[in-house]
Amino acid sequence: MNIVFQLLLALVPVVMLLAATAVIANKVSAGKLSVKKSFAMNGATFVVILLVGCLMAATVFGADASTAMTAAERVASNESMGLGLLAAALVTGLAGIGGGIAVAAGAPAAIAAASEDPKSFGKSLIFVALGESIALYGVVISILILNKLV
Repeated sequence: MNIVFQLLLALVPVVMLLAATAVIANKVSAGKLSVKKSFAMNGATFVVILLVGCLMAATVFGADASTAMTAAERVASNESMGLGLLAAALVTGLAGIGGGIAVAAGAPAAIAAASEDPKSFGKSLIFVALGESIALYGVVISILILNKLV
């Protein structure tokens, strides 16, 4: 399959997520949308984009199947590929959400501690970095999953 087409398929969920986030942020800042509803809309957008991404990945990787494979082998390889891609997406997404929650809790406390006592800056920076490392672990695991599929 053409590499440009594959790149366009990969960019569609990212553009959808950025557009939805911009619309939600605009409505929240204008006071037209409550914070609870914005979280619900973000969650729904995430689920829709996850499903669209899985379907697009299935079409991209399903089109490259070898013609020498039997129908049963092709179905089995596409199912395992799809589950692997879903696993990589979930690992990255959930680790990113967990890292975001950790940084959202740790960074303000680190800023407050550093403003009261400048000597505690190094200690408080470690806690923020630990929160960010959760997301990095998720990315590393998803890279390992994707390498196992290829």
